[in-house]
Amino acid sequence: MRIGELAAKAGVSVRALRYYEEQGLLVPERSSGGHRHYSDRGADLVWLIQQFYAAGLSSKSILTILPCVETGKTTPEALDMLVAERERIDRQLTELARARDKLDTVIANAEAPCDHACRPE
Repeated sequence: MRIGELAAKAGVSVRALRYYEEQGLLVPERSSGGHRHYSDRGADLVWLIQQFYAAGLSSKSILTILPCVETGKTTPEALDMLVAERERIDRQLTELARARDKLDTVIANAEAPCDHACRPE
């Protein structure tokens, strides 16, 4: 599929796909006329890249991870990086759960909704 088709299918901009290409994360085939062509699994790959970015991984880390995803194999160095990223994400999830729990407490204890940003006087 062409870049515009992939962008529409994946729900991202063409600019985002070009950025992923610049980072080496997405590698299209090129036609004899130089047009980009992506495989049918391109949207799944874009989704995975976006998930890794959303989790706070860098382009460099994602570039290291993608071959491991494809093959199911890794080097000891890549495995160390994968474990470290997972531990970082676990810490982040713990902090997010604490923030959510605090919000739940505030919501449960709220006497009445207010029309403006609630601030202590």
